[in-house]
Amino acid sequence: MLLHMTQTTTSSPTPTHTPTSSGKQMLSEQVYARLRDAIMRGDYAPGDPLKPQDLAKEQGVSLAVVREALVRVVGEGLADRLPNRGFAVPAFSDHRWQEIAEARRTFEPVVLRLSVQRGDLDWEARVRATHHRMARTPVYTPEETKYYSSDWAEAHRIFHRALLEGCGNTVLLETFDRMWTASELARRWSAHRNPDRDGVLEHRRLEEAALARDADTAAEVLTRHLTQTAAGLTDCTHPDPVPQA
Repeated sequence: MLLHMTQTTTSSPTPTHTPTSSGKQMLSEQVYARLRDAIMRGDYAPGDPLKPQDLAKEQGVSLAVVREALVRVVGEGLADRLPNRGFAVPAFSDHRWQEIAEARRTFEPVVLRLSVQRGDLDWEARVRATHHRMARTPVYTPEETKYYSSDWAEAHRIFHRALLEGCGNTVLLETFDRMWTASELARRWSAHRNPDRDGVLEHRRLEEAALARDADTAAEVLTRHLTQTAAGLTDCTHPDPVPQA
């Protein structure tokens, strides 16, 4: 009798299987990446709702996983969290994107000056190599519709970051990273709206001025480059009125 009681009290219940936190994190990362890519590709129009229930059903995951991914997308400026209305792609607001553009025009030329002054030979090599890669990457591909291709967008980001990396200040570079992501969606939307813009020439002038160690010209060219992007957004947000008959 005593032996029976001992065996009974020392036996452990059968464990229940629950998703691990690492598994949930992996799922959230996958949903986040898919959602981010879909927004960037233009699968969602400006202002479109991002309904957690629909996304959970489409992705075959829980609401908790979707919400975690949505919070990350909101943190990057690629979606908005609306009071009592859930989540949505940012509306095409001229004021919003102009504020981001103003912040970049104020910040990046200053960092570029530091980069030109402090950059070493390795920095020069990175600027040249990243510009070469961007110049050789197709801007548009048929499968990615009318927006910039994902490969070119990444090459573009790497080139602009390389220009600033000579500053040697990680805090400044982290600030650039945050502003770049916040402005990326607007840049994708505006990509097809200014077919006369010569982006190849603009980037080549940036590379040449930086490698010539001409801080004044480099800062001026970058400011003009960012200003033209902002102007393109203004033009497509405020179309010309239809002439009256």
